[in-house]
Amino acid sequence: MAYRLMQGDEACAEGAIAAGCRFFAGYPITPATDISEVLARRLPQVGGKFIQMEDEIASMAAVIGASVGGAKAMTATSGPGFSLMQENIGYAAMAEIPCVVVDVQRAGPSTGLPTNPSQGDVMQARWGTHGDHPIIVLSPSSVRETFDLTVRAFNMAEKYRTPVILLMDEMIGHLREKVELPPPEKIEIVERVSTSVPPEWYKAYENTPSDVPPMISFGEGYRYHITGLFHDERGFPTQRLDEIDPWIARVFRKIERNLRDILIYETELVEDAEVVVIAYGATARSARHAVKQARQRGDRVGFLRLSTIWPFPERKVEEVAERIHSVIVPEMNLGQLALEVERVVGRRKVIRVCKANGEMVEPREILEAIEGAGRWL
Repeated sequence: MAYRLMQGDEACAEGAIAAGCRFFAGYPITPATDISEVLARRLPQVGGKFIQMEDEIASMAAVIGASVGGAKAMTATSGPGFSLMQENIGYAAMAEIPCVVVDVQRAGPSTGLPTNPSQGDVMQARWGTHGDHPIIVLSPSSVRETFDLTVRAFNMAEKYRTPVILLMDEMIGHLREKVELPPPEKIEIVERVSTSVPPEWYKAYENTPSDVPPMISFGEGYRYHITGLFHDERGFPTQRLDEIDPWIARVFRKIERNLRDILIYETELVEDAEVVVIAYGATARSARHAVKQARQRGDRVGFLRLSTIWPFPERKVEEVAERIHSVIVPEMNLGQLALEVERVVGRRKVIRVCKANGEMVEPREILEAIEGAGRWL
């Protein structure tokens, strides 16, 4: 396939189409509107449906309904709209409804700087909705990876019956790069698990060996209940602890037992490193450049780039940081993922390089942190 000059938001939309997305509901918001604009044109071409909703609350509700009806469904927004979606994201987590939510982050809080980059929604992506629940959050650092991770987001949503968040940032969303997309036959597509049992035997929330119950679309002759309340295996509300506790254990277990499939990261030059930089999203681009420059002048610096940030890959971070002196965490916020790194490796090892003013973390700032760490070696 020929190379294309493609924007990150466009790659996200094309990745959704390639993954089988056939329903999108959303509300315009900078810097995610480009995703809606592309899908408004592309979805009708492949037999899908695009709806501009009255707000982000309704958008998330429509996505849930479309998924229950059998469609792979997605919405896209930025920080303020993501806040409005949180209650319904919690509903999707409770009802185990597969869907994809794209958050192209911008500086905040509130209206903030709509056209400036940020990574300020990291903790909101994990803890934005109330209650205890697992979540999968992916964060791309290039246009091509945006395409790939959008496909992976849909695959994980369908495979594990869970909402999945693609946490982009304005820099990646509006970045244009030369990319070569894979041919359709080379793209792995995962469909939700169906069932072979008759309707009267079907339990939508059954404790299966895989921990992921089969999901049958509404309209196929199978009757089951969907509620935001704690529910039994057929979906009906319950207050019995012998039904609630197994459900809680199962929804966490279906993620925790599949970390090898869910966690995506890459390491560079960590074998002999004395300092390691851990980064994600657009900031990983600055981090890689800084590590390269530091290596050229003889500094023993390694790099760990995270594409999955929730669940947090704590074992990999612990392994990489075990024999080194310092860990540098650059972020376009005031230290949200750095808190997790500190929890795993200890606060004294971590050096934060943080900005929350709508500006990129530059390679020189990371280099300065590397120099500062080197004074203690």
